[in-house]
Formats: sequence, C-alpha cells, structure tokens
Amino acid sequence: MGMAGDVELGNSSGGDSPAGSGERVLIPRIQLILAEKRTSLAVLRTGIGVFTLPLSVITVLIATSRYYDFLETYHLLVPLLILCAGLTILAVYLVHRSVLRIRKQDALINRIKQEDPALADFFGEHL
Repeated sequence: MGMAGDVELGNSSGGDSPAGSGERVLIPRIQLILAEKRTSLAVLRTGIGVFTLPLSVITVLIATSRYYDFLETYHLLVPLLILCAGLTILAVYLVHRSVLRIRKQDALINRIKQEDPALADFFGEHL
C-alpha cells in the first residue's frame, strides 16, 4: 500500500501529464501579473487622488478671487501655484506610468492565454 501511495504521488506531480505541468506554471504567472496589475491600479488611484488636491485649491482661489488682490498676495499665491503645478506633474506621471504598466500586463496575460487555450477558456475574455 505504501508503494502505491508513492506511485500516486509521482503521477500527481505531472510526470506523465505535460499539459497539467504547463498549467501549474502558467497559473502562478498569471496570478503574479494580476497582483502587479492590482498594484498598478492602486498607483492609478493615488495619481487621481493627488490630482484632486491642486484642482481643489485652484477652484477655491478662483471662487474667492474677488476677496483679495493678486498684487498684494502674490508672495503667497506664487509658491502655492508652484506647489500645485508640481502636484499636477506628479499626478500626470503616476497616471501615465500606471496606464502603461496596465497595458503591458494585459498584453502579457493575453500572450499567456494564447499559449494555452484551456487557460483562455478558464479565465475568459476579459481578465
């Protein structure tokens, strides 16, 4: 009985099933790519959040512009606008970088799905 158990363990490792061993390699690869995609989506969300701060500040400055004179408060407004410009540049960078990475990850997943049609059926069209 012990020998039969050993044989079954040997067979379940994929020794005589190359398709099964291929899936065992491809599924963790897809899971890793999906984890990276979740990270890229988090960076995208952060970039959008960072972009809302300068947008809000500019909105408040425009809404309250009749209560102050730009020439009297330029020493406060100029550094604030420079900071808003820097945050906007950071937000654009984060969004752009994450969109590029998401496209790359989608291309990798599609390539893996093309290599193994069984995985394409399992994971579906939109992954």
